[in-house]
Amino acid sequence: MQASLWLYPAALLLPWLAALGLTALVLRELRRRQVLDRPNARSSHRAPIPRGGGWGLLPPVWAAWALAAWHTGDLDRVWPVLVAAGLLALISWADDLRAVDALPRLLAQALAVTAGLMALPPEALIFQGLLPLPADRVLAGIGWVWFVNLYNFMDGIDGITGTQTVCVGAGLALVLVAAGIDGPLAAYGLALAGASLGFLAWNWRPARVFLGDVGSVTLGYLAGWMLLAAAADGLWLPALILPLYYMVDATLTLLRRLLRGERVWEAHRQHFYQRAVDRGLGHDRVVVAILACNAALLAVALATLWTPWAAPAAIPPVLALIGWMRGGGRV
Repeated sequence: MQASLWLYPAALLLPWLAALGLTALVLRELRRRQVLDRPNARSSHRAPIPRGGGWGLLPPVWAAWALAAWHTGDLDRVWPVLVAAGLLALISWADDLRAVDALPRLLAQALAVTAGLMALPPEALIFQGLLPLPADRVLAGIGWVWFVNLYNFMDGIDGITGTQTVCVGAGLALVLVAAGIDGPLAAYGLALAGASLGFLAWNWRPARVFLGDVGSVTLGYLAGWMLLAAAADGLWLPALILPLYYMVDATLTLLRRLLRGERVWEAHRQHFYQRAVDRGLGHDRVVVAILACNAALLAVALATLWTPWAAPAAIPPVLALIGWMRGGGRV
């Protein structure tokens, strides 16, 4: 079913307003219950900050996705994703309150990813038929689990994951519209972007509340599903390009830590963006630089709609950003 003209602006504006107000209520409750992220050697903040602010933006996202899916006849495909995201949010919230071992968290993520992949129609091949269906789903599932975790790993300074989610959600919606693909997927992206904008009013430096695992893990799950669904619709290059900086920073950091024999599941301060902050660049300056990189990646993603040979142009902005971070802001 085609989307109505009012669906896209409503999907952006209503979650924005809802998240803006709901995050204020969540913040007050987190303060009352003393659910705080206390500074340690791996932190980028100096005072205790409430965590769990993801509860301020997730309900508006769930409501917007459910309404858009109902309106367009997409509810049969989306409801398993929403249920799995809810269960993932609960175990991530438990981790925010008291540490949950890595194995149960990973199992929950694997189950949620399996549910999301099963919701895709069998003819929707993420790797465009290069692999048989079982291998297509297994490789996509492994990549999705990694994406969920890198979204969590990268949420280490004020405003970073909210900004990244705005870029991925709104960017994918723009790509879908430019590609002439009508339907609810663009509305899902705008809902993620709108709710993240509302949350950013409370999370921009100096942050008054953090997403917590409940926010970063669940946003990674929903954004990952959206990108895989776009890839299954043939937009695999934009789906790869839009989140490229997050994937490169997290993956290179993981590989470096693996080579040093470190416990990669433990918190650290070795991401490129964290090292940039340690060199004296402010949280907001680093996030604005990431925003500029994401704008360049969006331009490349749009260009691939006309020629796939534009895809390599996504590499220089990411390398330039990482080089800028490593140099402490010097060009």
